[in-house]
Amino acid sequence: MISIAILGYGTVGSGVVEVLEKNRDSINKKAGEDILIKYILDLKDFPGTPIENIITHNFDVILNDEDVKVIAEVMGGVEPAYTFVKKALEKGKSVVTSNKELVAKHGPELLSIAKEKNINFLFEASVGGGIPIIRPLNQSLTADEIYEITGILNGTTNYILTKMSKEGLAFDTVLKEAQEKGYAEKNPEADVEGYDACRKIAILASLAFGMNVDYENIHTEGITKITARDMEYAKVLNRDIKLIANCIKEDNKVHAMVAPVMIDSTHPLAHVNDVYNAIFIKGNVIGEVMFYGRGAGKLPTASAVVADIIDAIKHKGCNIMSFWSTKSMKFISMDQVKAKFFVVVKTDFMPAAKDSAEKIFGEIEYIILDNQEDELAFTTSEITEKAFAEKINLLNEETSIVSVQSSIRLG
Repeated sequence: MISIAILGYGTVGSGVVEVLEKNRDSINKKAGEDILIKYILDLKDFPGTPIENIITHNFDVILNDEDVKVIAEVMGGVEPAYTFVKKALEKGKSVVTSNKELVAKHGPELLSIAKEKNINFLFEASVGGGIPIIRPLNQSLTADEIYEITGILNGTTNYILTKMSKEGLAFDTVLKEAQEKGYAEKNPEADVEGYDACRKIAILASLAFGMNVDYENIHTEGITKITARDMEYAKVLNRDIKLIANCIKEDNKVHAMVAPVMIDSTHPLAHVNDVYNAIFIKGNVIGEVMFYGRGAGKLPTASAVVADIIDAIKHKGCNIMSFWSTKSMKFISMDQVKAKFFVVVKTDFMPAAKDSAEKIFGEIEYIILDNQEDELAFTTSEITEKAFAEKINLLNEETSIVSVQSSIRLG
């Protein structure tokens, strides 16, 4: 018998309990020992429920109980999760977590403590929910030099963009529906502004490249400015708009970005819809490989947490090596990164608007939609981010141009 504790009894925490109970026999067999949930830490009491007698409000009770060998942290947020996890590792207890904020900010440090104590800090559920991706990076793909990771890493934004594309709905309308269905939080900022995907790509890139990719240095944009009109243009271009997280390694430096991208319909990620996520990896030996599945949700995420619990139990007294150094990777300036762009401007006088666009951007391709009398849409040739920003500013200054309505990268 081995005792574990769960920190937090919210959506994921209750899911962990459910998975452990539902698949008790097979889980115990795979772990090699019977698993006992000895404590659940939460601010609330749960009278009349099966867990009421194991609820505690005091983390020190868990920390000082020598019987507890593994702790599952599913509270979310950086504090007090960081303090609790660090103390647990220093005390010699293995920790598993679904907390992407914690892992992105303190992952290298916590992995270092676990290695020193010959225990484990595992976080499979922090990136892809139920999609297995951390283990493949640490084990299956170690013979490869991975040089690019691209993914749809947030189910909420992917659901919103899918609905906007298929049904022609506005962002605000779909967001409200997503909140009603429980796909989006009451405060959806972390999802719709790209912060959630940013932390996830930082974790994946750090593991793939072996050095710390600081999420605070990743250029991040959300989907709040995407319109139903943009979706119409995307269809004409035979493309789909997705919130893409991308990190590419070049000569021991990286450039990374989270932003809406119009990807070609032939790209594998173009067909990842609704709340599903996918991670597309390129290596110098394996070539291209993609991981696909439900990236979030109570039971998929809980399943990944429980898989880590099993791994921690199976590897008692043995650290599972993770290649994530505390040394930071250098970033290539976003100014130097090249892309093609889709642009929409409103104009009072179309001939003058076209003259200005061609004068400023050079070779462009126009996109035609119905009812386009005061609207000019075009795609650019490949250009650096810095040059594009400068040209957009010039375009805005032209007297015949009312305003730039949209600018989306092509991928």
